[in-house]
Amino acid sequence: MVALRTYVFLDSLQPQLASFVGKTARGFLPIPGMASLWVEIAPGIAINRVTDVALKRTRTVPAVQVVERAYGLLEVHHEDQGEVLSAGAAILDYLELEESGRRKPKLVTKQIIRSVEPYQAQLINRNSAGNMILPGQSLFILETEPAGYVTFAANEAEKAARIFLINIQPFGAFGRLYLSGPESEIDSAADAAINALEQLSGVE
Repeated sequence: MVALRTYVFLDSLQPQLASFVGKTARGFLPIPGMASLWVEIAPGIAINRVTDVALKRTRTVPAVQVVERAYGLLEVHHEDQGEVLSAGAAILDYLELEESGRRKPKLVTKQIIRSVEPYQAQLINRNSAGNMILPGQSLFILETEPAGYVTFAANEAEKAARIFLINIQPFGAFGRLYLSGPESEIDSAADAAINALEQLSGVE
């Protein structure tokens, strides 16, 4: 029995998130403005068949496929939102599941660090794949469970505020997001990310 952990549609990939995926993913790279679907399931090995279904039934292309023992993650995208929505419908049909059966995202950690110290900024930058955080900026850290929902949070935060995407990890036991920027912008981004996740329905 396959469990639907994450199922979330991004209507328009924001520039920094699209660029981050393009920099770190091994698949077909998205560009800003494309629609995107993120699907996370358990067990992980089943994501191979999910990818097969999406690609055979639609014109979407994948940027991310992560196969772990416990969980598997897939991202597909296309400039036509209808194609992406059709891919989602095909996946749900194959799994014999409904969108309402997805897990509801849980906010595991949410914290803001004001005026980051220079040495901590260096530590963060050594482990990031996105922008660099500068000393004195504020830092927002978010963890979600299931992991895949952190992409939706990042996209909505980027829509709402002028921030910098430092790092995002949308797979594993927990998803993790790092954003930096001026204090007021980080506050706005944090509110947008949290509100977006709280609006998503699902099984507790």
